[in-house]
Amino acid sequence: MERLSSLGMLPESVSGVRDDIAGQIIVIWSQIKAPLVVPVLRFLMYICLGMSIMLFVERVYMAFVIAFIKLFGKKPEKRYKWESFKDDIELGNSVYPLVLVQVPMFNEKEVYQLSIGAACGLSWPSDRIVIQVLDDSTDPLIKGLVEMECQKWASKGINIHYQVRDNRKGYKAGALKEGLKHRYANECEYVAIFDADFQPEPDFLWQTIPFLHHNSKLGLVQARWKFVNSDECLMTRMQEMSLDYHFQVEQEVGSSTYAFFGFNGTAGVWRMAAINEAGGWKDRTTVEDMDLAVRATLKGWKFLYLGSLKVKNELPSTLKAYRYQQHRWSCGPANLFRKMVFEIIRNKRVTLWKKLYVIYNFFFVRKIVAHIVTFVFYCVVLPATVMVPEVVIPRWGAVYIPTIITILNAVGTPRSFHLLVFWILFENVMSLHRTKATFIGLFEARRVNEWVVTEKHGDSSKVKGITKKPHFKMGERIHMLELGVGLFLFTCGCYDFVFGKYRYFIYLYVQAIAFFIMGFGYVGTHVPNS
Repeated sequence: MERLSSLGMLPESVSGVRDDIAGQIIVIWSQIKAPLVVPVLRFLMYICLGMSIMLFVERVYMAFVIAFIKLFGKKPEKRYKWESFKDDIELGNSVYPLVLVQVPMFNEKEVYQLSIGAACGLSWPSDRIVIQVLDDSTDPLIKGLVEMECQKWASKGINIHYQVRDNRKGYKAGALKEGLKHRYANECEYVAIFDADFQPEPDFLWQTIPFLHHNSKLGLVQARWKFVNSDECLMTRMQEMSLDYHFQVEQEVGSSTYAFFGFNGTAGVWRMAAINEAGGWKDRTTVEDMDLAVRATLKGWKFLYLGSLKVKNELPSTLKAYRYQQHRWSCGPANLFRKMVFEIIRNKRVTLWKKLYVIYNFFFVRKIVAHIVTFVFYCVVLPATVMVPEVVIPRWGAVYIPTIITILNAVGTPRSFHLLVFWILFENVMSLHRTKATFIGLFEARRVNEWVVTEKHGDSSKVKGITKKPHFKMGERIHMLELGVGLFLFTCGCYDFVFGKYRYFIYLYVQAIAFFIMGFGYVGTHVPNS
């Protein structure tokens, strides 16, 4: 009986222990809340509000510039001379400059035929163009297939060179740099670069080379990307919305105001002299394209963005591929900013205003502030204020500014405006990785030079109009960071639902669900076209 009695008392004892622990937690929380938590959270709130204002001003400024361009027809290409080449009977094809076309690739089994075929299909006098396939593939089978494809085009009379290295030092930058060491490459005046999934139209060179040929100060002509698989799934639609804004607004503004923007690494044509004067390709960061662009602009070269010229390419359709890509795109610029900020300040060849634009607008606001404020403010500070009511976020900071920024971001893709809410949730989740990558780049932490080639699928994922769902290993599918943040947001939502007065719980619940969905890897599935 005594044993049964003691067993009967167990639940009450356990309950008492739990009450004691809960009571201790409440006491500790009340002791540290006022002197520590409130000041720290309030400080973070002010920092985030300041960043929000910076981002808001930047977005509004770019909106005004784009509106001016549209209303008055001040396209950047209209400032430069463009004339088609004229045949000369005496000089023959020598009136056309020699053009090198570089196609770097790495184990591109699904798209190598598309990219090589598109490069070889470019319209230009056959004796004035050289195709260079830079194959860093480690798979012998794929290497053999790429070489056979090059031989096939060579047998058709195309001047194509298949180049390989015995190592992958410098990754893409190393391959491009090595490719330019060949004698036939040095003889070329211009170089066009296309990544393995890019398919330029045959008239690409006819639309770009004349700008460079007739404007000696132009160092780069950049085309816009056109996404062939934007309707493959909801994730690719979200990417299309973000990248359309980048091309239609950020690149257009940079080209129109300061003749500077970040080279996108592909779908562009460089003047060889600009590359050489800037010091060539460098592999010190994972954004070798941006690195070259900044160094070239510091030498006084101007850039032209052609929004009307589009080159087809593929968006990553799996979360794994997209996460790796975004890590590289977020970490690289932050690391490059760290390495070049003082070099930019000390530069004597460009104006003070251009240096301010590159440092503040291009790097600090767009590449650092935009990532950090999105995650820290909307996924950490705002939810935390639910449990710390002493810290009050003004309505203009919590609602009005982010609403205007979001609407301005969405104008680039009108057809996806109905997906705006999904885009906000998706971008907030991805801001977790972008923020982490940004800090890795700023402090040169582990993974700062990590380079994972973005996986491409070409047409292999399409079978009778249906997209195959990607296969995942369980370790790749479960993402603990997303699940952890989702749990934090859900907890804050529950607290706000019971005790709060601002009704943030609606946003917190929905955002938590988005983190959970991506945390369990349920993205990248097929959706019907809309």
